[in-house]
Amino acid sequence: MRFLVYDRLLGFGDDYWIEDGRGSKVFLVDGKALRVRDTWELKDTQGRVLVDIHQKMLALRDTMVLQRGGEPLATIRRKRLSLLRNHYRVSLADGNELDVSGKVLDREFAVEYDGELLAVVSRRWLTVRDTYGVDVVHEDADPALLIAVAVCVIHLAEKERED
Repeated sequence: MRFLVYDRLLGFGDDYWIEDGRGSKVFLVDGKALRVRDTWELKDTQGRVLVDIHQKMLALRDTMVLQRGGEPLATIRRKRLSLLRNHYRVSLADGNELDVSGKVLDREFAVEYDGELLAVVSRRWLTVRDTYGVDVVHEDADPALLIAVAVCVIHLAEKERED
């Protein structure tokens, strides 16, 4: 499944739709302005919250937290030793980990679980400016989780660049 994310709208307090490969709206990223921490909700087309996304306030390294239905889903932070490429670790609530690596600021990276590719984030196959794609390649993968991971990783990388 391929999803299109309009990058120019990705920001604190912004709302934007994520479309499928046919151009149909599938998910809404609802930015929550006027909050102490960066916060978004990933919603379906009926307005149901699928994933809550927020910044962890008291952490040594920038950390994003994902929740589903008020329950912890995942924690995302940059790996300590990642010099040439961006590497992020997604610690799932069930104890498993996802690995995110690539050129995050260029929107060219992959999400893997135990060496198996789950999703590819890329601008290469798109002609629309300021847009990147999230291609969920594993049939059993959770698209909402992988899109939330992409949003978080990009946010963390851009915040790090600003600092």
